[in-house]
This record gives sequence, C-alpha cells and structure tokens, in this order.
Amino acid sequence: MTPSTSALSSPRLLPLSGEARLAELYAGDCRKETVSEPVTHLRIDERLSGSPVLVEEGQSEVHLATTMQMAVDDRGLVHGGFVFGLADYAAMLAVNDPNVVLGSADVRFTAPVRAGDMLTAHAQIVGTEGSRRKVVVEVCCGDTILLKGEFSCFVLDSHVLEV
Repeated sequence: MTPSTSALSSPRLLPLSGEARLAELYAGDCRKETVSEPVTHLRIDERLSGSPVLVEEGQSEVHLATTMQMAVDDRGLVHGGFVFGLADYAAMLAVNDPNVVLGSADVRFTAPVRAGDMLTAHAQIVGTEGSRRKVVVEVCCGDTILLKGEFSCFVLDSHVLEV
C-alpha cells in the first residue's frame, strides 16, 4: 500500500481480500463508512504480519494467511511469534500514528495455529492517558479465539530512533 499525503484529509476504503469481500457481500456491510489508510508501519512485510482490512480511528482489523514457512514442525504448528506479530500490528494500526511504539503486552494464547489457517486480528483502543494507548486485541481463526491481549502503546513526539 502506498502512503498518500491525502490519507489524513480524505478517508477511503481499503481494498478487501477475496474472503472479506465475499463475507461483506453475503452478510451486509457492517463496517463504518469512514476508513483511513495506515500511516504507521508502512514498510512491514504483510506476508509475515498480516494485511490491513480495516483501519479506522481507534480500531483495526488485520488478516494473516499462515504458511508452512511459519511452522516449527512437520505437523504444521505455527510459531506463536507470528500470531503475536499479527496482534501487535493490529494494535499499532488501531493507534495509527507514525511514532507509535509498543511498551508492553499482556497476552494469552488460547489455541494452537496450523499452517494454512487464515487468522483475523481485531484491535480496539479502550483507554487513553497522555501518550499511552491501551489497546485490546483478539486473534481468531473462524470462531476460535487464538490469542487475547492488552497492549500498552505509546505515541512519541518523534521517531523512537531519534529520541
């Protein structure tokens, strides 16, 4: 996705994956009309961290198709770091500030992930205190919850490498 200077002034819908388009067609559009483009983590590898489907003020949805390259064994068990990375990326997009960083996370993995699973992360800001954003994230595969967590994100005045 290419960043645009008009992203902040002119919200637009992000392209949806084929699965999301079908779900939208058959279930009706339950998303809000105003969706903005990501302004953070613009160089992230979406094959490893997921693709944004919804980026809206205070919330996001990100999809990740897991692969055998993410597996730790021949049975296809996906390493939890990929699931955590998806959750982290969703939290960053819910805040959607170029200077957002993760301070801490309290997560619980609740089910295993198999290579080939399509994962969906939902993130929502539930609290703001100064530069801190408290974001809750849930990662699912279908109706199965795989990870639940609370992320403490901080919006810095400048890039973390310039502080």
